[in-house]
Amino acid sequence: MNHKRRLIDLQQRLEKLRLQSLLITHMPNVRYLCGFTGSSGALVVSEQSATLFTDGRYTVQAKQEAKSARVRIARGNPAAAALETLKRTRNSTVGIEGDHLSLSAAGALRKAASHVRLKPTSGLVERVRMIKDPEEIVQLQAAVMLASGLFEVLLHGVKPGTSESHVAAELEYVARRSGAQGMSFDTIVAAGERSAMPHGVASENPIPSSGFVVLDYGVILAGYCSDMTRTVHVGSVGQKQRALYQAVLEAQLAAISAVHPGHEAGKVDQAARKVLRKAGFASYFTHSTGHGVGLEIHEPPRLGKGQEELLQPGMVITIEPGAYVPGLGGVRIEDMVLVTEGGCQVLTPTPKELVTL
Repeated sequence: MNHKRRLIDLQQRLEKLRLQSLLITHMPNVRYLCGFTGSSGALVVSEQSATLFTDGRYTVQAKQEAKSARVRIARGNPAAAALETLKRTRNSTVGIEGDHLSLSAAGALRKAASHVRLKPTSGLVERVRMIKDPEEIVQLQAAVMLASGLFEVLLHGVKPGTSESHVAAELEYVARRSGAQGMSFDTIVAAGERSAMPHGVASENPIPSSGFVVLDYGVILAGYCSDMTRTVHVGSVGQKQRALYQAVLEAQLAAISAVHPGHEAGKVDQAARKVLRKAGFASYFTHSTGHGVGLEIHEPPRLGKGQEELLQPGMVITIEPGAYVPGLGGVRIEDMVLVTEGGCQVLTPTPKELVTL
């Protein structure tokens, strides 16, 4: 990963905002900018340099991982130690990540930084992270392929009477055995009536003899997340269930077709909703159509109603419309998609035809 280039991109943004320094405390942002993967740290980026502050647990790790940043081992809170070093730059303005600080944490920082002016910022590093570089795209593709390769394993466990949590546990075990660092989020296995719950995290409920089963999961590989959803059906499929599945599939394909550089994110969401509205399921689509994916499972941009962010080549997003009808069941279909110069590339290779078990 070219951490030096990333720091330069951020430093150019600081200059435009008239910030002498930026204090970065959100660990995915720290990792993105300098490569450090520990759980405790603060990165100070100035117009000319970058310094990573962490605690004694990471003395060796920080020196091995940190790229293009000096390493300082703090005795106390790394963020407070970072601000202490800025005493020499009186009358300077230091940006802090307002999106990631609690009120108490922000208050503590202000107390520790009476010698400088703290200015809350929003999304500075995240906006740089939105556009994935070639190395990141390779990592994301690898995470997608690993997750997709586990789908057949997942299907083998979906049997009437087996608990949802057992299905999820088997998946997660095989994922770790296959090289995943962990799961991107709590695995969703929602069967029967629970399939109408958009975030039906796996429960102890048994899979019924008939009904939809929503399977939503992802793996982390080399720090990068994947995310996919497929909905299968146990037992014979009724006409209403088949119509619901077909409507969601067509909505997902329409949304993918709307992914082009220069298009507003909200237009992609609109394309999915138009199909579901025509099929009579619009009121059962209760979340946004997608989101960015990278070092975190949810990143900008958000593909929802009214979102005006313009899609750009290098963005990696999910396309995941769904419809959740109480008493009938729920369906969601999700792929990860790369925005390209000429349109988009679907990264998830798993087929989307309705699977019956």
